[in-house]
Parts: sequence; C-alpha cells; structure tokens
Amino acid sequence: MTYSDWLTYATQLLTEKLSQDPYLNAKLDANLLLQAVTKRSRSAIFAFGETELNKAEQNKLNQMLERRTKGEPMAYILGEKEFWSLPLKVSSETLIPRPDTERLVEVALDWANKRLENQENLQILDLGTGTGAIALALASELKQKAQVLGVDFKPEVVVLAESNRQMLQIENARFQQSDWFSTLGNQQFDLIVSNPPYIDAQNEHLGQGDVRFEPLSALVANDAGYADLRHIIELASSYLNSNGALLLEHGWQQGEKVRSIFQENHWEMVETVRDYGDNERVTLGFWKK
Repeated sequence: MTYSDWLTYATQLLTEKLSQDPYLNAKLDANLLLQAVTKRSRSAIFAFGETELNKAEQNKLNQMLERRTKGEPMAYILGEKEFWSLPLKVSSETLIPRPDTERLVEVALDWANKRLENQENLQILDLGTGTGAIALALASELKQKAQVLGVDFKPEVVVLAESNRQMLQIENARFQQSDWFSTLGNQQFDLIVSNPPYIDAQNEHLGQGDVRFEPLSALVANDAGYADLRHIIELASSYLNSNGALLLEHGWQQGEKVRSIFQENHWEMVETVRDYGDNERVTLGFWKK
C-alpha cells in the first residue's frame, strides 16, 4: 500500500465515522497520522505519494487509525500537542493543552512585563500544571527575569512536565508534587496562575469530543464546578507577596460567580478578561498586604 492509497483509505474510514463523531477531521487526521509514522512532512508525502509503506508502518498506522475511529484524541495518539508554539509531550494522565488557555498566558505576561518595569525578577507559581504548558510558556517568554514553579498532585504528571522542561531546555522553570499549596511551606510568589478543574460533574459536554478520554480529575470539580476555584482564591493570598496577583481560567459562564468569590475574600481590582471568542475566560485579582 502506498502513501496515497493509505490516505484515501484512512480518510474514507474516518469520514464514515463523522456521522457518529462530528469532532473527527478526516483528512487532517489521516495526514497527521501518516506524517507521524513515516517521519515525513505533508509536502513530502504529497510529492512522493507512490512510496510503498513497509509492514511495520502499515501495522502502526492501522493501530493508530483504529484508536482515532473510536474518538481518542489525536494528542494522545501522537503523544504530543503544541501550546504557545512549544511542542509538549502529553499523556492520558493530563489535560490536553487548549488554545483558550493561551489567553491566560497572554494576560499573565502583560501583568509580568508591567511589574518588571519596577522589579528585577519575578517568582511565579502555576497550580495544577499538568503537562507544564502554562509554566513553560511563561518561563520561555520571561527567561531569566522570572523563576516559575509548576505543581501537580499526581507524581507521574510532575515527571511528564519535567521531561517537557528538559526537552525544551528551559532552565528557569521547575516542577514538584503538591496538592495545590500543600507542600509549598512558606514560599512566596509575585504571581499565581492556574487552569484548575471547573466543570460541573453533571455537564453534558463531558460525554463529547476529547473530554471523554481526559482524566476527570483534571476537568471536574465539586460545588457545580467551583470548589477548586474557591479553594485557590481562599488560600492564594497567604502565598503572595504584597501587590501580587492571582489569575484563574474558568468556564465561559462562570465569570460573575468567580468575581464574587474573589470579592468575598477581599481581593482588590478584580476583573475578568474575555477570550478571542468573546467569552469571559480569565479572572484576576490583586492582593495588598
């Protein structure tokens, strides 16, 4: 079977599944699988479409294709997802980094760069770091002007984040195991960021798309999705330097409630920033000691 033959076969098979799974992108997914197995670019595959696949390549492709026809996310099949132009290794133990979260990074960088006008170095904490996406994006942009710590309660996830750090050769980030603030002792930070679980366990979208395969612990929170957001807001001030800030990603309908939790806990200058779909996505507050 040639490259062209397999692309035709795979695209047709995935297209047949589209009626049951609208999240599949048949042509793109088939191309990405073929690129991953053959280690050739899309243009090379097109130019050399008559190249024969060997038996090992065919077997690998068919295994990956079967996983995709069942709806498994491409990021898990390929073991990688790009975030903030950084290639990150992912696993089924972690949330797949999403474009929406890049808005949190943008807001954090805007705050950090303003703060650096009057301060030489920043200490930044990323809670629930997962793949390390947010921490590594911030560290890659701020370089030696910031030291970034990412924490996660799953030890195997911390290992994954650290492997991403090493792969990207980012020296101003580190990772450690912690259930939110539990192992941080008396460490203090200028900025705390997090994309915590914020989905209600009864949300119907948990049965759709990629989230069907992602760990519920990274998605779902008690109290209709607000428990972890509230926990972070209530405790974060104890770990912030004076005039520090807390930035939280949340669901598009949660902005008003999250602002009220910030205000109940005496945060100042609380505001919500919208994402590029014009949805309320990131809420921030400042703490003055």
